[in-house]
Amino acid sequence: MAGTSSGVVAVLTAAAVGAIGFLAYRAQATVPAALGDTPAAHASPTSAPKAPRDRRDPTALPGGSGTGERVVYSVDDDRVWLVGDRDQTQRTFPVRPGNVDPPLGTYWVTSRSNAVTGTDGRPVEHVVRFTTVQGVVIGFSAAVGDGPGPAAGVKTGGIRENREDGDAMWRFATIGVRVVVIR
Repeated sequence: MAGTSSGVVAVLTAAAVGAIGFLAYRAQATVPAALGDTPAAHASPTSAPKAPRDRRDPTALPGGSGTGERVVYSVDDDRVWLVGDRDQTQRTFPVRPGNVDPPLGTYWVTSRSNAVTGTDGRPVEHVVRFTTVQGVVIGFSAAVGDGPGPAAGVKTGGIRENREDGDAMWRFATIGVRVVVIR
């Protein structure tokens, strides 16, 4: 009987440790960016300089946006770049942001959903989430139909792409891929 009791205790302990680990991961994944990273990782949009741009090619990847595989999102230009591991732009496209912008900084894709209803009431697909700002989830998505639109005063963090660009984002931005937000 003593051997059976210790086995049950070991199983229950392992399950408890696993549950705590899962809950800690979920809590970390939903921490607002300003609380989850060091203060230096996020500058206020008014004080951070704009990343250098190529005046001859406004769609060129801005300098100072990091290195390696990443999604680069410019809140000033409403544009996204999907950048491969050799710093080559695989795709760039314009987006339509919600009314809540993420702070400048570096994030990682924390969750994805194939199809949901956005905070604006519209059905969306290929949702790629990377942060939360004051309780508003921020992520990329493509609208698939009409909806009622946001109610007055509703904060929205959806950064909308057309469906073709949303498909490309979905294939590129898997869990853990870096998202760099620049001016």
